[in-house]
Amino acid sequence: QVQLVESGGGLVQPGGSLRLSCAATGNISQVNVMGWHRQTPGNERELVAIITAGGSTNYGGPVLGRFTISRDSAKRTVYLQMNNLRPEDTAVYYCRVVTQLGAVNYWGQGTQVTVST
Repeated sequence: QVQLVESGGGLVQPGGSLRLSCAATGNISQVNVMGWHRQTPGNERELVAIITAGGSTNYGGPVLGRFTISRDSAKRTVYLQMNNLRPEDTAVYYCRVVTQLGAVNYWGQGTQVTVST
């Protein structure tokens, strides 16, 4: 069984930083894309950032220049460094992993990030 174990969410003041981590465990074939999406109540899940096995990255417009995605492929772990956080970054952040074989998507359970005074 495949599990994505997320950590690092919490409450932070505007302008602050957080680092999210997500480790893929279990019987999972070679990983291609790893990434983060976020969702607020009543809205669709949106792309935050993704990174391929080759290291190519893609960011959602609202986080460009403030967030940085990275991965440790040997540990099957993806990280999201979030700097200069804004109240509008408040959301549940979901980790996503896509396998190389069959392009199977796996999602984490979500971790809450709240940016507030």
